[in-house]
Amino acid sequence: MNPSSTTQSALRKGIAYGLQGAGAFLAVLAALLLGQWSEIALLMAPFGASCVIAFAIPDSPLAQPRSIVGGHLLSTAIGLVLLHTAGFHAWSAALALGLSIMAMQWTRTLHPPAGADPLLVMMAGSAWSFLWSPVLLGSLLIVAVAWGYHRVCRRTYPQRWI
Repeated sequence: MNPSSTTQSALRKGIAYGLQGAGAFLAVLAALLLGQWSEIALLMAPFGASCVIAFAIPDSPLAQPRSIVGGHLLSTAIGLVLLHTAGFHAWSAALALGLSIMAMQWTRTLHPPAGADPLLVMMAGSAWSFLWSPVLLGSLLIVAVAWGYHRVCRRTYPQRWI
């Protein structure tokens, strides 16, 4: 391998990585600006990890809309059910995470960042409205930005919608 091909390969990788970061930047920026404008929460910490998956490994089953939206909705709902029925305890938080993994696997919506959702809602004492905003609206926004971004980059995303 000659040095110029190694340099070109490193340059191509650097550009690709920079573009992946730019996609995540756009998704988070859109969530923050739209949220500010509409006064609706569209962002939560686990969405940062969702952006890594959606923009850096878009072909992964974990990056597909079904997994991003479904995984976050399901895991958050499980956390909310346990929070509002059993309260926040070590055992209920741990159970919420375990049930979330089981449910995501069962429904083919596995999305690792969504594993943080039941813990987040339980620790924060979230209301049922958290399921709507930021979870549903924010996850749909990530998928929409990822779809547009990958279109501009001439990549196929998603591999499948459902």
